[in-house]
Amino acid sequence: PGQGSQSVGMGQTLAGASRAAAAVFDAADAALGEPISELAWTGPAERLDLTENAQPALVATSIAILEAVRDGLAAAGRTLPVPAFSAGHSMGQYTAMVAAGALSLADGVRLVRERGRLMQAAVPAGSGAMAAVLGAEDALVAEVCAQVSDSELVVPANYNSPGQIVIGGHAAAVDRALAELATR
Repeated sequence: PGQGSQSVGMGQTLAGASRAAAAVFDAADAALGEPISELAWTGPAERLDLTENAQPALVATSIAILEAVRDGLAAAGRTLPVPAFSAGHSMGQYTAMVAAGALSLADGVRLVRERGRLMQAAVPAGSGAMAAVLGAEDALVAEVCAQVSDSELVVPANYNSPGQIVIGGHAAAVDRALAELATR
């Protein structure tokens, strides 16, 4: 999953039940030099939701799930296929690269930590926003974004799939676009 799917408590129950999952969180904590697992498990949500924290926490949690599955299969005498390639959407591409063995877990969490830090630094706190628009046609979303943009900009930022478009820009303009899209 990508950023936005994080939630306080993610992976905690799994790490308590799976040594393989717990080892992933331990390795992620060591790579970052701080307990990202504690933040993922106990929050606060406001800190976990910061881009620089959400991204490594999601990579660690996703890989912990993968390792728990691998461990469970191994106990049953089975294995997952060896990946032939990796693919992921947005931040998920980094998890995919770790899962496929193209990046180590340590490099992956450090890389997305820096990616998140740079993304966060690019927009002053509270001035920018993103939102997923569901069920609207691409042309309508683009039209509404252009209509509500003035000195504050909002644009279609990512076409996730038919019927799911992420808009981004100045927070107030994103809010105006969402309100207008809701009326249409």
